[in-house]
This record gives sequence, structure tokens and C-alpha cells, in this order.
Amino acid sequence: MRNIHPVASRPFHAGSRPVLGVSSLSGSGNSAHHHGHRERLRERFQNAGPDALADYELLELLLFRLIPRRDTKPIAKALLDRFGSISEIMGAPTKLLCEVPGIGETVAGDLKVFAALTQRMLKTDIIDKPVLASWSSVIEYCNSAMAYERREQFRILFLDKKNRLIADEVQQTGTVDHTPVYPREVVRRALELSATAIILVHNHPSGDPTPSRADVAMTHKIIEAAAALDITVHDHVIIGRSGHASLKGLSLI
Repeated sequence: MRNIHPVASRPFHAGSRPVLGVSSLSGSGNSAHHHGHRERLRERFQNAGPDALADYELLELLLFRLIPRRDTKPIAKALLDRFGSISEIMGAPTKLLCEVPGIGETVAGDLKVFAALTQRMLKTDIIDKPVLASWSSVIEYCNSAMAYERREQFRILFLDKKNRLIADEVQQTGTVDHTPVYPREVVRRALELSATAIILVHNHPSGDPTPSRADVAMTHKIIEAAAALDITVHDHVIIGRSGHASLKGLSLI
């Protein structure tokens, strides 16, 4: 077992500083530096706007509130190194966020709340509005909600006769490359909601939104089942991290 000598037993030489004093001064300096850095970053955001800040600096601003007593710059950079972009960070599962040093369950949960608020904000842009006239807002909302999901989701936007949004529902969640879709269930739910039109949306976790043959075939089956009950399928949009694809825009329906 190693012998531990108390500080008082060490010889003191003129001009030397006690070890405790060095540590205290260093900690105080770091604290003052972090505080000054945070204030400068806040001032840049307020005076010059978000475009004046790099992605990691915007993340720092958010993490200031979530982690008040630590230097958040290395944490912000570690998040971007791990996931690649702010969108990927917000779409990442809590478990993966917690693998980044400095991110615990509480902070990861707060990041997911922020992501949910962003989705809710985007959804308000399409509620009670003719969605075909607000198509860019529809795509932006679907991207936020689905692009970074790790499993395929099949979502349906149900519309009234004026093409206003009645409901937005995830009907099925599948695996990383397949979601079971049943045309009868799609049509049944449209009838329950008195919808006269629908927009189909699903994501490709691979990131590539290119429609597969199965995607096209399934869409035609739903169109056929819906047409028999005077329900219009406006489009089938596929969402990926690299963008989106519209089957109607590609002349596949």
C-alpha cells in the first residue's frame, strides 16, 4: 500500500505556491472563461442572428440551458461528429444520444422534447390549410417527423373535400426495410374520418428515397381500392435523409 503524506509535511520553499491555491485559481479562471464565452455567443446570436453561428455553436446555445456547469463546446462537437448534422442528432434515439460523453438520459430526453416541439411547430403550418397549396410545408413537416426514423413508418394524411388536413396518422411501423400495408385498412380509416382524399407517406431508413417496385405496386392497389369509394389518392411521398420522392412527380401514378 502506498504511503500518503499530508501536504503540511512537505517542505515549503520561498516563492513556491501551495498546491491547493493553484487548483483553486485554475478552476476560477476556467469558470470565468466559460461564462464569458457563453455571453459572447449569446450576444452574437442576438445581434447577428443564427446564420452567424456554426452548427456546433447553435448546439452550444441549447446545451447551455441543459448543462449549466460544463463547457458544452466539446459536447456539441462530439454530437456532430457522431451523428453528422443537427437533424440527425434530433432524430437519434435516446439510447444512442446517451453514448456521447456528457449526454445523460435527462439531457437526451430534453433534446427529444426540443425535436418534438419542432415537429409540432411545422405541423401547425399545414393544419386547417389546403395542403396542396402548402406542399412545401407538408414536405418539411414529413421530413422532420420521419426522415431520421430507424424503422419504416407508413403515414397517411387524411383530407376533407377542400383538401384541408383532417388527421395525420402513422398506420404501420415495420422493420428497417419493410412495412406491411393493407389497402382495406387504409380505405376503412378514410371512411371513418369522412376523408375524401389522402396522401400516403413513408420513409426509407436507408436514406435513399427512390421508390421500389413494391412501393409502386402497393400504391396502385390502394388507389384502386380507394377509387371504388370515391376517395382520391393525391400522392405517395417517400422520405429519406437525402431528400424525398413523389410518385406523382415521377409519373409513377
